[in-house]
Amino acid sequence: MLKKKTVAIFMSVIMLVSLVLAGCSSSSSSKESSSDDKKVIKFMHLWPEGSSNAQFSIVKDIISEYEKDHNVKIETEILNPDQYREKLKVLASSNELPDIGMTWSDGFIKPYVEGNMLAPLDDIVSGDADLKDAFIPGVKESYAVDGKTYGLPLELNISYVFYNKEIFKKYNLEVPKTFSEYKHVVKTLAENGVIPATVGAKDGWPASFWFMYLADRIGGSTILTDVIKGKAKMDDPAIVKAAEEVQNLVDMGGFVKGASALSNDDAKGYFMNEQAAMFLTATWELPNYTTSPDVKQEFKDKIGYFKFPTYEGGKGTSINSYVGGPGVGLFVAKDSKVQKEAKDFVGYLVKRWGEKSVTDAGVIPATKVDTSKLDLAPMYIDILKDLSEASNVTTYFDTQASPAVAELHHDLMTALFGKQVTPKDFVKQHADELAKEKK
Repeated sequence: MLKKKTVAIFMSVIMLVSLVLAGCSSSSSSKESSSDDKKVIKFMHLWPEGSSNAQFSIVKDIISEYEKDHNVKIETEILNPDQYREKLKVLASSNELPDIGMTWSDGFIKPYVEGNMLAPLDDIVSGDADLKDAFIPGVKESYAVDGKTYGLPLELNISYVFYNKEIFKKYNLEVPKTFSEYKHVVKTLAENGVIPATVGAKDGWPASFWFMYLADRIGGSTILTDVIKGKAKMDDPAIVKAAEEVQNLVDMGGFVKGASALSNDDAKGYFMNEQAAMFLTATWELPNYTTSPDVKQEFKDKIGYFKFPTYEGGKGTSINSYVGGPGVGLFVAKDSKVQKEAKDFVGYLVKRWGEKSVTDAGVIPATKVDTSKLDLAPMYIDILKDLSEASNVTTYFDTQASPAVAELHHDLMTALFGKQVTPKDFVKQHADELAKEKK
């Protein structure tokens, strides 16, 4: 009886192993036939369909075009910007970067290059006549480390205060040119129960726009760049004053309540739903005010923009000095097993993005575009004119800074808006972290 039971068990194991092997064989052949021996490129980007529909659609179309003419399959993973940043750090720590991903410039990209994780991309540019002189001067250079380019930029962004013209008209408000005039706008709106400006301070970086512009206007257009380069101190009185003015606006009721608990998308909703009069953000939002088919024309017609006001007595006297700089760019992982194919697609994507983003998304590409024959929204034309007259464009502080300083900056911006840190302690903690890097 025992022997029979042993044999039965043995036969069952044999059958189970046979089924598993058959299943593996079936799975393997199915995978091969479904991919048709195409090489697979993994591409991770940060333009979700819901919040960045125009950009999402352009990338999706470009991928479809490319796949038709090339023997590759491009698999995408799409996250919102904050989720993307976090996942990229996790993937980098385990050396599992996607074949192609998105990166920011300057201080953000440098550790990835120093960690030997990214492939140089100069060969893409030098090997393509259409790309050699395609980039706006100075933009591609922001992705270079020790003379080699490790990212190819897609966007160039500058920041404005976008506002609802109908709300301004209702309360007889004029576009402010000075910070005192801006405070008058805030006071009038707050007294009438209208949210003056919306901001998502939970993740820090959207809130930083207010701090960066005030630092520019009070301390001069190069002060934050000088801090990064060691030419100025973070505890400069002008920077302390900028942090103080942020909290003064908070105390005036200048922002949506609970801003420190809101993401950028949460905050944007207040402006899009006409619950807030103003939204300080970058030109990546232009599609929502100009071209996006998902936004009603009635809303678009109500939206205008103005340059961040000058500060009486401040060193930053030019209203044509902007906070902005390169947007996201593309990288190719050094350890990618399809590096050749990935580089080819990156070159293709950059060129097609430059052609399509102007008309299809209303965003400013990092490549030169002849707009003379294009039918563009008036706001887009005005902003291109602003760029040609800009006296300065200061790259975002958190982009220039190292990842450690940038992460601290985001946390401290949340704390500053939540009144959980004093302006003096805000700058001191920054200064201490910057000092660590110089040791």
